[in-house]
Amino acid sequence: MSINLDFSGKVALITGASQGIGAEMARRFHAAGATVVLNHPDVGTARADAEQLAATLNALRPDSASAWAADVSKAGAVQGMMQDLRAKHAGIDFLINNAGILRDHTLAKMTIEDWQAVVDVNLTGVFLCCKFGLEIMRDGGAIVGLGSISAFHGSFGQANYAAAKAGVQAIMRVVSREAAKRGIRANAIAPGVIATAMTATIPENIRMEMVKNIPLGRLGSPSEVADVALFLCSPLASYVSGQTIEVNGGWRG
Repeated sequence: MSINLDFSGKVALITGASQGIGAEMARRFHAAGATVVLNHPDVGTARADAEQLAATLNALRPDSASAWAADVSKAGAVQGMMQDLRAKHAGIDFLINNAGILRDHTLAKMTIEDWQAVVDVNLTGVFLCCKFGLEIMRDGGAIVGLGSISAFHGSFGQANYAAAKAGVQAIMRVVSREAAKRGIRANAIAPGVIATAMTATIPENIRMEMVKNIPLGRLGSPSEVADVALFLCSPLASYVSGQTIEVNGGWRG
């Protein structure tokens, strides 16, 4: 028996979609037929990366992808993006809160700026996207927030990241209650160690020690996280809401 997901006519907004897990989510949702909006913060190569990916997807299906610059930590930027998307697409159906940054240090060495930057993007960004996104989301939609294994295990040097990701998982539970009357479901995904550019910055010896603790014996891939997001937004997960799905190869920390 085969099961095909058909998101034709649906619009998916994916934050932090210029690379890594977010970019793979854009590819997966697009392959399922959705129109995808690739949000990026317009720093470094993010704009070029997002626009290149959107062009690639549009070559496969015209007018099916767009790159959208907005700093998710800024209320005005998020509200403006949502209103623009309402004008362009008459709303959205799926919101994937993927944008995130790292500023790892021990508590003793973590600056106030390091703390605030991570909380602003990783947690406040999710709050803002949910707040303003729900204003334009069509009934029956779905929201996914990217949490982390760090939220459960308090990874060394990640007080800011772990706290923010735990907050994301909590916000999804709240949204699942508040938006239920509109048939909107909200869930979190808590990835383990995934092979991305971000994890590539971790020293090789430390990554190898991590792999030793993963029962499946390898790092996860962005596609394995993206597929769970696809599932959570699909009719296959019609009775799944307020949950955090761990995607970590069995690693318990």
